[in-house]
Amino acid sequence: MPTHGIEVEVKGPWSLATSRRFWEGFSPNALPEHEGGALSCVFLAENGWGRVQAEVVQEGHTARLRLRGEDHLDEAATQVARFLAIDIDGRGWTKVAQDDRVIADAQEKLPGLRPCGFYSAYEAAAWSVLSQRIRITQAARLRSDVIDAYGDDGAFPGPAALRKARLDLPGRKAEYLKSVAAAALDGVLDSAYLRGMRAEEAVETVQGVKGLGPFAAELVVARGANAPDLAPQHERRLADEVTERYGPEADLADVSEGWRPFRTWASVHLRALREERLHEIDPRHSH
Repeated sequence: MPTHGIEVEVKGPWSLATSRRFWEGFSPNALPEHEGGALSCVFLAENGWGRVQAEVVQEGHTARLRLRGEDHLDEAATQVARFLAIDIDGRGWTKVAQDDRVIADAQEKLPGLRPCGFYSAYEAAAWSVLSQRIRITQAARLRSDVIDAYGDDGAFPGPAALRKARLDLPGRKAEYLKSVAAAALDGVLDSAYLRGMRAEEAVETVQGVKGLGPFAAELVVARGANAPDLAPQHERRLADEVTERYGPEADLADVSEGWRPFRTWASVHLRALREERLHEIDPRHSH
């Protein structure tokens, strides 16, 4: 099987270890650690939906990527850089903290954190459907079942396979997953396409997919396309964290204006700290 190696110069603060550790406390795409601190993952390349295995090693400000797959490995490397957020010039991130004591504190506590997203907007959309109205642990089991039945050796099934699958899922989840698959095949959920839009416009586009409401659409754009500058307006826990840290009169929309052009990054930092704090209070806590 063909292999491809590439080096990515990461501009600005970055710690692979911190990013992996604080993937919001839980993720269906939790990033596993291998010997020597390397990250290894299996995912579907959006260009062609073939299975790719990737290994990422950090050496200072350089990310060394090694990929194995049938084809489109250059595009797959770009995808890896996107879902690790190492394709973003983060040198301006520290400037956000200069006038914001809360973000300054978050950066100090989470040095080098970058939002590790879903492998693609398509997988984020599928997760949004699976996790609707049920516990995260239940959704994770459903996802594992779908992968076991229709996936590609550990990778989530591609949209063509998902659309043909005979899914036995609660409620309208099967119907909505097939809508997600159709949208992915039509290019509506292409991560680069969504990333290239103004974030709020991308959210509106995703809401056009049956089964994806405002909360899900924000997740797809912020954590699927991994757009760096979106402040979720339908994330209750983030709004609660803003109130606790900035004061009872603070409004998320107003506060987040000072986070531009890293509103997603700031949101993830605050969520990560909140989940860590709640876990310390109750180790059974998960979001």
